[in-house]
Amino acid sequence: MFGKRLLSSIVLVLLALGVLIPGGPLLAAALFLLSLTAYHELQTACGLSKKAPEIAGYAAVLAFYAVMFFVPDRNYLLITVFLSLSAFMTLYVLTFPKYGAKEIMMSVFNLVYAPFMMSFIYMTRELECGIYAVWMIFISSWICDTCAYCVGILLGKHPLTPVLSPKKTVEGALGGIFGSALIGFLFAYFVIMPSDIAISKTAATPFVFAGISAAGAVISQIGDLAASGIKRDMEIKDYGKLIPGHGGVMDRFDSVVFTAPVIYFLTLLFIG
Repeated sequence: MFGKRLLSSIVLVLLALGVLIPGGPLLAAALFLLSLTAYHELQTACGLSKKAPEIAGYAAVLAFYAVMFFVPDRNYLLITVFLSLSAFMTLYVLTFPKYGAKEIMMSVFNLVYAPFMMSFIYMTRELECGIYAVWMIFISSWICDTCAYCVGILLGKHPLTPVLSPKKTVEGALGGIFGSALIGFLFAYFVIMPSDIAISKTAATPFVFAGISAAGAVISQIGDLAASGIKRDMEIKDYGKLIPGHGGVMDRFDSVVFTAPVIYFLTLLFIG
């Protein structure tokens, strides 16, 4: 199992490099497919697969990503979100009582939870310093996850959430935050500052990048635990079987979908 998981992780990193470095249409297309898959996994977990709410969700994802890619003004994304919500409410009204309020609300939640939040990876990459900032999303999620696991195994004594995830510890969580901050600092010091004169002349020191990475790591762990909680509520082990050794898209990107918006907004605030 470990070998399969390690091999899948290496493949994922190579694929991430292949779409994040060029960005643009390739990244948008990859995220669109990941978003559709994640939405399907969540709808399946909720027992709503292959039903009208899921079809409406696919249409909303397509509309959202089309607007995100083709329309520069991000305000239109808010309009798209509103129209998506309106479409779900229209479906609820026209088919009543076929689909209950709970089913419609779960479908809307799943739409925001995965596809809409995942889109911030693309929006971060499209920022002026996005070629660098986008990597902080993964430093704050995947690096945090690795550091938290290692520190938890070596030093973990105090359970972080005893009922939800008994194996996660306070020491592991702190190790994940510190590890992300350290890697964020080193990434900025050795990669960003020597490569980008414009950033090096701003107030965005390596400590700023370390702080952003640490904040992202906190949120990433909340995202990871939230996804675990949903699986417990729905009584499933994994969201899917697409990624050997990991499960589905949501099993691997559960922390990323939470981290991406945080990194995007903190980058705008502190780097520009």
